[in-house]
Amino acid sequence: MLLVYLGLIIFIIGGIGFLIAAFKNSILWGFGCIFLAPVSLVFLVMYWQDTKNPFFLQLIGLAIIITGSMFMHT
Repeated sequence: MLLVYLGLIIFIIGGIGFLIAAFKNSILWGFGCIFLAPVSLVFLVMYWQDTKNPFFLQLIGLAIIITGSMFMHT
């Protein structure tokens, strides 16, 4: 269970970093990323250099969550 919580914390930190990058660019990008999921994908592709670290941090958090939930079911 600890791995799931750790992964969730890492995932949330990555999400906050992604939103910070969006709001640094423009307030409209920030609100678009909060309220519309496709806008986040467009922002990710258009501003890859600014968003790659938070994106990979979210992927690492997701991998830890999946690993932790696999251990819980064994």
